Amino acid sequence: MRTVVFDLDGTLADTSGDLIAAANACFRQMGVGDQLDVAQDAGTALRGGRAMLSLGLTRLGRDADAMVLDHYYPVLLEAYEQAIDTHTVFYPQAMETVAALSDAGYRVAICTNKPERLARLLMERLGALDAFAALIGADTLPVRKPDPEPLREAVRRAGGDPARALLVGDTITDRDTSRAAGMPSVLVRFGPDGDDVAAFEPEAMIAHYDELPGVVRGLIG
Repeated sequence: MRTVVFDLDGTLADTSGDLIAAANACFRQMGVGDQLDVAQDAGTALRGGRAMLSLGLTRLGRDADAMVLDHYYPVLLEAYEQAIDTHTVFYPQAMETVAALSDAGYRVAICTNKPERLARLLMERLGALDAFAALIGADTLPVRKPDPEPLREAVRRAGGDPARALLVGDTITDRDTSRAAGMPSVLVRFGPDGDDVAAFEPEAMIAHYDELPGVVRGLIG
């Protein structure tokens, strides 16, 4: 069974607004006010909570040491859970394309470095969890992307064959994950780091989800 696996943040959905709001809640708790801005820092937001905290601390002239990050990361996750879908939206035609791939006989799954519980909560809130045959998060397995095993497991749980699968993502982590798993990658160019993805040398790139079905057919049949 042919399988298309999607990254979540920056690929299926623009989650940057809610992620940055959660990080800023941490900085307010520190007594320093908001440090991140959606227009400027969306790319950092999509690289995860610790990346956002590190950036804000650097702007404050503080060391982003592990103890500080470990202390505030759970605070960030709690704030994010409380307002996980306030600003988040799917990219144009993302879910319509997922449905079209499913109708064409492909299995579809998610492999994300967002904690599984939060990924499932977000997809439930957005009414899209049932569209996917499997969801693997950062903590589903003992390892996370760019280790290839979460991607392979997403394919297996979806009922697919890792030999006939690909990953749709937006970062070098996604490209490295797919390469380690022996699968092609398709990187999207509409995220905040879209101008940089060509340098990662994926098997394909798309500027809009309308392009994906044809690219998928060309890569895995």
